[in-house]
Amino acid sequence: MAVSSGYDGSRVAAAPFRVLGPLEVSGELGAVSVAPGRQEIVLGALVLELNRVVETTRLVDVIWAHDPPKTARAQVQICISRLRKALSDGGVDATIETRAGGYILRAPEDATDVGTFRRLVTEAHALARDGLKMPAVETLRSAIGLWRGRCLAGVPSEVLAGTAAQWDESRLEAVETCMRLLLELGRHEHLVGELMQLVAGHPLRERLRGHLMVALYRSGRQAEALDTYHQGRALLTEELGLDPGRELRDLAQAILTDDADLALAEPADPAEPRALVATPLSEAVQERSAEPDPVVTPRQLPADIGDFVADDTIVSAVCDAVTEGQEKGQLNVVLVLGRPGVGKSTLARHVAHRLTTEYFPDGQLYCDLRGPGGQPVDPAQALGRFLRALGIPGEAIPDALEERAEMYRSLLAGRRILVLLDDAVSESQVMALLPGTGSSGVLVTSRGQLTALPGTRRFDLEPLSPEQAVQLLGRIIGEHRVESEREAARILIRLVGGLPLALRIIGARLAARPHWSLTSMWHRLENEHRRLDELAHGELSIRASLSLSYDGLAAADRRLLCLLSLAEGTEIPSWLGAALIDDHTPHPADLLEPLIDMRLLDITAMDQGGEFRCGLSQIVRMLAHERLPAEIPEAERAGAVRRMVGGWMALAERAHKEIYGGAYTVVAGRGERWHPPEDHVQRCLRDPLGWLESEQTNLLNAVELAARSGLDELCWELATTLVTLFEARGYPELWERTHQVALTAVQEAGNERGQAAVLGSLGTLHLYRGEHEAAGPYLSAALVIFERVGEVRGQALCLRDLARIERHHGDDERALALYESAERNFVRAQDVIGRAYVLGEMAHITMRRADFTRTRSYLDEALGICRSAGFDRGQALALRRLGQMLMYQEQYEAAERTLLEVLAMVRASGDLVGEGYVLHDLGRVNAHLRRVEQALQYYSQSARIRERILDHSGAAAVRADIVAILGIPVTSVG
Repeated sequence: MAVSSGYDGSRVAAAPFRVLGPLEVSGELGAVSVAPGRQEIVLGALVLELNRVVETTRLVDVIWAHDPPKTARAQVQICISRLRKALSDGGVDATIETRAGGYILRAPEDATDVGTFRRLVTEAHALARDGLKMPAVETLRSAIGLWRGRCLAGVPSEVLAGTAAQWDESRLEAVETCMRLLLELGRHEHLVGELMQLVAGHPLRERLRGHLMVALYRSGRQAEALDTYHQGRALLTEELGLDPGRELRDLAQAILTDDADLALAEPADPAEPRALVATPLSEAVQERSAEPDPVVTPRQLPADIGDFVADDTIVSAVCDAVTEGQEKGQLNVVLVLGRPGVGKSTLARHVAHRLTTEYFPDGQLYCDLRGPGGQPVDPAQALGRFLRALGIPGEAIPDALEERAEMYRSLLAGRRILVLLDDAVSESQVMALLPGTGSSGVLVTSRGQLTALPGTRRFDLEPLSPEQAVQLLGRIIGEHRVESEREAARILIRLVGGLPLALRIIGARLAARPHWSLTSMWHRLENEHRRLDELAHGELSIRASLSLSYDGLAAADRRLLCLLSLAEGTEIPSWLGAALIDDHTPHPADLLEPLIDMRLLDITAMDQGGEFRCGLSQIVRMLAHERLPAEIPEAERAGAVRRMVGGWMALAERAHKEIYGGAYTVVAGRGERWHPPEDHVQRCLRDPLGWLESEQTNLLNAVELAARSGLDELCWELATTLVTLFEARGYPELWERTHQVALTAVQEAGNERGQAAVLGSLGTLHLYRGEHEAAGPYLSAALVIFERVGEVRGQALCLRDLARIERHHGDDERALALYESAERNFVRAQDVIGRAYVLGEMAHITMRRADFTRTRSYLDEALGICRSAGFDRGQALALRRLGQMLMYQEQYEAAERTLLEVLAMVRASGDLVGEGYVLHDLGRVNAHLRRVEQALQYYSQSARIRERILDHSGAAAVRADIVAILGIPVTSVG
């Protein structure tokens, strides 16, 4: 930076710490050497905050703007230690003290050249206000003379460069003030050369250019003054696409017309007869105004959007909330929250424009608190902008945050000004920018919760409804295009989840290409791997919007979000995040809170255990999945998937045990389990069958994910365990779907035991459907493998089901022999429930033979086993057989009482299959009792249920009984 020789700082004693140029330090022993690099950066940061604590995190940021090493804090401590030694050895009257969370450079206030500069500028303004303009000029020249180049020149820190640039700006403001005072003193002829040099160095600064134009005009060089204006105008147009500001345009017009306001006034001070006083330009402009207003009215709101669409109820509620404070005389902060791209900023701007004229006529202040690059704007910087907008010149704005906030609150006191703070990152940002009285309103948008803000009214924005989304698209591209492809429009809306930003991008692309159809846009977005690429147009980008939130997360939270993208369900239970990162915390929901706070996860429901469930939108899932390879190594991803599937397996296994009273009637594998916290498991599985039903989608996805991930053992275990749900609630198509996936997985892996378990379960499925011939080959193949690998429980299950086939063929003797073999194997496997089931089936055979003594013995033993184990479904099965036996004995009233008890049991447990069977039995009892209407009611209910669960053969049997009761005697109940 070239410094004019007219600025002399030699009259000011040199400060020990000098940053107005390259960093220099001196002590009693002369110059102090500071190692370049990190030590220079740390010392520079401490000097700029003399006698104020600088947090360690701030020092880490100024050294490493991006990706600090793990040893960053340790390296800062080393720098501090070396700086302390350098200052001590050099005899510098200063110390670096350690404070909680940071360090403070202790030294006299005049120990830095920035402190001296600030003091001299303040003194100069005071002198000017008192009319002592020449002393003010001399003081300013001394202040400007302290500069030796750019502030902190050569110190390699991007972060400090921003602070240094503010000091460079302060120097230019001091120069501009000095030039203005000299023009007012009539020194225009002596200023032309200096001003030309300044304008050449800073060609876009309109105030310097205006001073040069005035100096030239008053020196009789009107043509050159106008040429200076035209050069500046051409430069602004070429560089920025802008016209000069109003003040410079008015000055050019005044010069062109020889406006009398530009003439020098009479000397204001008789003691200075040659120091002619010029009318300041700002005063000249004010005098041309019909009614000059000394109070500046800021109008900083960005433009409203003409095609704005939102829920009118929300808009009205936000408007009411913003104006409530004025009515009550207290400050009211309104907070608009929502996920990235949901339209927070658009709604806030619309509300602000709607309220401006009636409620906030004194002006509007606006600041985007997430600056370029997504970095949070320092509240001191935001206050500086607001104070300038309120008419405070730059040189009068204090440096300290607290002092700026005090000045800001004073200026807003009693005025009706709306403050719009967009995309706030933290509470500390907002707190410093709040007015002190209720006459003003504050509207804040944020992706985070900002829960520490006091006295806030919160509004959570949701994506647009389908109707609102269609309306928005219609306003952007024309209603006729939307109406002509309404189905494609609905699909597009669904693909982006009704997110307004995404819809605006789609609309902008379609509007720019009238030849594109909505259907073609839909096909472009169908590819999930390219969807984020397609959702970009000009400066609008879904990826960029989401990245601001993503990049603002802590590293651990970013990793968790990426891992959550591996979970394919629409809802994520709270324990899942802990499983993905292998965290055994007793409160796994806490791990998801940072993602919820940043609106990257949505709370969708509460589960049976009282914990919240989260949803990951398609758009966020795509971004997280896109970032996954960079964040998580492949081996860690594989481990996370294994734990996730292992968690589902552990819970499904536990649900089966709760229902059956233990690990009965299912072949157990060796897949690795991951166990959620026990108290969470107990809460979730109070209704184990209900839990399996509620998590059906996630469990099915886990089976398929296990297969794709090479987790064949977990895959077949989970698929066969889910038969507990499929059999009780009637889901044969899901039974088949999961088992075909599992069968392929175990076959490809050469997993014999898994193959046998899946084949045997598929055989049971065919029996469930009444497909006895199809069941045989599956069961026989499974039995051979189970015998080869020595799996006793698997053998018992196959023998049990093969016996059912023999019963279907009418060979009760063969069936009994197989049942007895199955019973022996169940005893060997210590599977009491499997044995109880077989006892019930043998009872059915002896019942049909009228051997009621053996039948009763079998049923009593089976019932006792199920009651002891707490297996309600087994009790219902045994009692149903007892009711059937009573029918065979023609004890119809007793049979009805027993079957009604069973009906209550199966309905309470949600056992649809059992309910269908029992209703059929009750129909037959009532048919025997000649209660035709009652029998038809039971038959009809049974038929509806069996059709619902796709038991078509069972439904056909019921319809046959309906035909019989309407004209043919009922002769069989078996």
